[in-house]
Amino acid sequence: MKGIELAVFDMAGTTVNENNVVYKTVQKSLKDAGYEVSLEMILEHGAGKEKRNAIAHIIDLISIKKAEPQLIDEIFERFRDELKSAYEDLDITSYDGVEELFGLLRNKGIKVVLNTGYDKKTAQKLLKKLGWEIGRDIDGLITADDVKTGRPSAEMIELAMERFSIKDASKVLKAGDSIIDIEEGKNANCGFTIGVLTGAQTREQLLTAEPTLILDSLAEIKQAL
Repeated sequence: MKGIELAVFDMAGTTVNENNVVYKTVQKSLKDAGYEVSLEMILEHGAGKEKRNAIAHIIDLISIKKAEPQLIDEIFERFRDELKSAYEDLDITSYDGVEELFGLLRNKGIKVVLNTGYDKKTAQKLLKKLGWEIGRDIDGLITADDVKTGRPSAEMIELAMERFSIKDASKVLKAGDSIIDIEEGKNANCGFTIGVLTGAQTREQLLTAEPTLILDSLAEIKQAL
């Protein structure tokens, strides 16, 4: 992994351990709207996506009739309200070794950016709960609110590259716990795309996206530096 100048890491399931509360909340919001869907299906088809798009996609998969945009908006707003309440009481931690990895990368001059399918307000709340500060613990945060098109579009990674004046995508590493994360990295032509097994999807699922590596946890990147 020599030559890396920027590392872009997903949040929930990759750097942040929140026990899949996001996808459990998506499941509850859909159930409240009359859609019965398993958590496994939500993890398979919704992981890593901007959450309104994930809700719309899952409804398309399980329903004969396409949902009206107004209904999707209502479910999404219910989801955001439920998630806000869930996060107030949830004990959120980083995965073992993640903060040490951040420090190691930054000491080597590698920029560390978190990106996420969350909206900015939710992502910033997570940072606050973890005690992470931009400029001290990480170099940047890119959320779904910062771009027009969410994952697997390359826009969030391209924005991170622009902010830190990195021209060569082969010097960018992207890591996440979902197929969508890996596809995002490939669409941005990242030099390294890494799947991790701490979050939403299995090794078998991640292999379908053909990442550079699959690791048990993000902290294992330290061994490859």
